[in-house]
Amino acid sequence: MLKIGLTGGIASGKSVVGEMFVSLGAHLVQADRIAHELMLPGQPVYNEVVRHFGGGILNPDLSVDRAKLAEAAFGKAPSNTASRIEELNRIVHPAVIRSQDEWMEEMGRQDPDAVAIVEAALILEAGAAKRFDKLVVVTCSDEQRVARFAARQKLDLEAARKEVARRMAAQIPEAEKIKAADFVIDNSSSLDRTREQVRQVWQHLRGAQ
Repeated sequence: MLKIGLTGGIASGKSVVGEMFVSLGAHLVQADRIAHELMLPGQPVYNEVVRHFGGGILNPDLSVDRAKLAEAAFGKAPSNTASRIEELNRIVHPAVIRSQDEWMEEMGRQDPDAVAIVEAALILEAGAAKRFDKLVVVTCSDEQRVARFAARQKLDLEAARKEVARRMAAQIPEAEKIKAADFVIDNSSSLDRTREQVRQVWQHLRGAQ
C-alpha cells in the first residue's frame, strides 16, 4: 500500500484534486472531516477545545461554531489580537494524526495494493510528512486563492484577501511546501489541465507499487 499526503495552502483546491484521485481508484480521507468528528460534543478533543477557548465558540446546541473557533484561534481581524492557532493545533493535531494512521492501517488490511490519500492542510506544519511515502502539494495563484476563498466564505474580495493572508501566515510558506513535495499539481488553470496533472501523478504512483 502507498500512503500519500495531499496538502497545499488555503483554497488551493486540495479537495478537488483529492476527488480526482478517488475517481482514478484512490482511497481518500480528509483531515478536516476527522477534526470535525473529533470536535463533536462529548469527544475528548471537543472538551479540551471548549476548556481552552471558552463557551463563546459554541452554537446554541453546544456544537462548535467553526467560524467562531477560527476567529478565536487566528485572532480577530483587523485587530492585533495574538494568534492562538498553535494552541488549537496542539489539542487537535495529535488526535487527527492518530485517526489518520488508524485509517491508513485499515485501508492496508482491506487492500494491500491500495493508494491511501490523506488530504490535510497542515501535514508539514504538524511534522507528519514522514508518515507518508509520497507528498503531493497543490498550488494556485494568489488571486485565485482569494477569489475561491471569497466565494466559499461569502466575503468580498478585500475581506477575503486579509483573511487569506492571516491564515497563510500561520502556515509554512508555499515555496517551502513545494520544495518538500514529491509531486506538485498547479491548480491555476482549467480543471481539465488539473485533471491531466492528477492522471500523470497517478501513473507514477501506480508504477511505484
